[in-house]
Amino acid sequence: MADLPYGPPVRVSPLIRFGRWSFLGLGVAYGAFHQNRLSKKEAKLREIEAKEKVIKDAKLKEERQRAAAEELKNLEAMMATK
Repeated sequence: MADLPYGPPVRVSPLIRFGRWSFLGLGVAYGAFHQNRLSKKEAKLREIEAKEKVIKDAKLKEERQRAAAEELKNLEAMMATK
């Protein structure tokens, strides 16, 4: 240990050590609280998106059926003229 480039390690004050560990614990607690809050918010958004997806899918299906019927009608009209 005598070969350390900056000399022997310095003893850190117990007050500073307590402060560091306290801030670390507070940071972890804040992170967990914030993550929990954001997770609940995201879950609500996913529920709303799931409900909207059902409606959107129904509209797209109806639009595709309408487009297919129109295309069929156009093909029948083209075949009738030839």
